[in-house]
Amino acid sequence: MRPVVWSSRSKSFSIFSLWGTLLVSAVASALVALLVYLFWPSTYTATSSQGLLLMAEVIFNIAGLRLPVVMTCANRAVSAPINIWNDQQDAVSIRDSGWIQLWSENAQEAYDNTIQAFRIAEHMDIRLPAMVCLDGFIISHSIGRIEYLEDDEVQNFVGEFRKLNPLLDIERPVSYGPLILQDYYMEYRRAQAEVASKVSGVVLDVAQDFENLSGRKYGLFDAYHLDDAEIGIIILNSAAGTTKDVIDEYRSRGIKAGLLKPRLYRPFPYRETGEALSHLKALCVLDRADAFGGSFGPVYTDVAASLYPFQQRPILINKVYGLGGRDYLPEHAEMALNELLEIAETGRVRNYKEYIGVRE
Repeated sequence: MRPVVWSSRSKSFSIFSLWGTLLVSAVASALVALLVYLFWPSTYTATSSQGLLLMAEVIFNIAGLRLPVVMTCANRAVSAPINIWNDQQDAVSIRDSGWIQLWSENAQEAYDNTIQAFRIAEHMDIRLPAMVCLDGFIISHSIGRIEYLEDDEVQNFVGEFRKLNPLLDIERPVSYGPLILQDYYMEYRRAQAEVASKVSGVVLDVAQDFENLSGRKYGLFDAYHLDDAEIGIIILNSAAGTTKDVIDEYRSRGIKAGLLKPRLYRPFPYRETGEALSHLKALCVLDRADAFGGSFGPVYTDVAASLYPFQQRPILINKVYGLGGRDYLPEHAEMALNELLEIAETGRVRNYKEYIGVRE
């Protein structure tokens, strides 16, 4: 029996199961999220932008209660000012809530990541919620071809949902959401962090099984022409496709450029990321979100932390781009790569952080 899903449709929410559709009001959706899991099988929802942030309290609760909900986030800007277009401020704003985050370059990756997310979240060693991120409008509202799996293939891959500590087991009664004060709260949080440390291994195991089924290969990140690269770019989601085209053009000119596109952003694979990047001479992290008051963008800070333990590491710069739907163009990738070439040759940095594609 799988799955139960709900997603926004006008002013109501729909819950789909093998037995039909149940409509509930948007106001009740947060409560439904918990009740559906506690009484029913797998749970799925979709949101973005203000809708995600309006349930920030519930987001933290779902992770803390170890409920393996799967959610799609069509990344969009957050207010104010009001904006409905794409950037990634919504998902990165709750990146430390305890949810697994899988990021997707295109519709195919979003589809594949969603299927794998159920296996990852519901793994008995994990039992954490998982968010599948894709760029709002750029991917969510565009038409693209995908290779899909048959329903029975997906069901067999995901498997039967197994409940852990069901609420209605009268032979083994449990309590959900109890008050835990200073005597045990810290131990609970440490246990949650220890579970998160197992996620990357499960992600790789599930990816291998998915490759055996579909022929499509996934890892913790996509390393594009990175092995022999001297300069590199890190970028999330759909903008990676544009950047790959530019890197191909630079490669044709004999310039050793590469790209790393994170797939598993939370928990961030620090060791693996650092190992993949430490040989570079210069590296630019492109953030489609900002961390106000934090000096650098959110992805930059994770990458910088991953490289810190390495004695040999690249000079690192940060560029913020594409906020509120501003287009990311090939010329932006070219500008970053040209600056990296200069840094690699001279060791001098003009701007450690700047906003690109913005009016002065």
